[in-house]
Amino acid sequence: MIKRTVFFISDGTGITAGALGKLLEHFPATNFTQIRLPFTDTLDKIKLAQGSILRAEEEDSVRPVVIMSVGNVELRAAIKHSNAYFIDLFNTFIDPLGLELAQAPLTGAGIAHSVMGTKYNDRMEAINFTLNHDDGMTNSGLEEAQVILVGVSRCGKTPTSVYLAMQFGIKAANYPLIPEDFERGTLPAVLHKHLDKIFGLTIKPERLHAVRNERRSGSFYASLDNCKKEIITAENLMRNAGITWADSTSRSVEELSAIIMEKTRKPT
Repeated sequence: MIKRTVFFISDGTGITAGALGKLLEHFPATNFTQIRLPFTDTLDKIKLAQGSILRAEEEDSVRPVVIMSVGNVELRAAIKHSNAYFIDLFNTFIDPLGLELAQAPLTGAGIAHSVMGTKYNDRMEAINFTLNHDDGMTNSGLEEAQVILVGVSRCGKTPTSVYLAMQFGIKAANYPLIPEDFERGTLPAVLHKHLDKIFGLTIKPERLHAVRNERRSGSFYASLDNCKKEIITAENLMRNAGITWADSTSRSVEELSAIIMEKTRKPT
């Protein structure tokens, strides 16, 4: 495998530069060593970063890749005195967009993830709501939910709910479908008036068996036969209720969230 060092350099938290790092996934033949340098917001810190870049070049015998999000023009120019391949958020994306819009872009650290705006407050409120409404913990305030996920235990409801809240500011509740629901043949009564908000998750029995076995090894709960029975019954229950669902077996929370957002048409 080819070895290459990648630096994520930012004058803020580095979250935006890190997001650009998803580009690396398109090159699986390269073994990337990732080094993150957040809060690189002075010339002294730029010099330290340059030293790290030089050492990486010497060790790898090839110039590093630098993915950077540095708003200050002077600092941005200084770091580029290093021998590296640069992916510059501002030069590549922000500055050309500013020209097109005939506007000077904001360049301060933390603009993309500002803690001062309503978007941040909305996300924090959504996260609190989601954590308080995890696994059917409470019915109080359920009318505020924008999405309600249902499915058998351990099919991925909680991580998907949290991702929806953190990434999109969506208030997402989730309810497990349990033996009592299967015996009754209907969703929990509290959900009947919220059918327009409900989205289901399912999972392959073999995967569910493996996940549950890690939690409660050798139990009836984790047995393959019980997993098969629960999944078939849950899917029938959701089908009868007219609920759309997605299979979480081989999908990431990002993929599941995109499907849920599209199917429920929630604005981002």
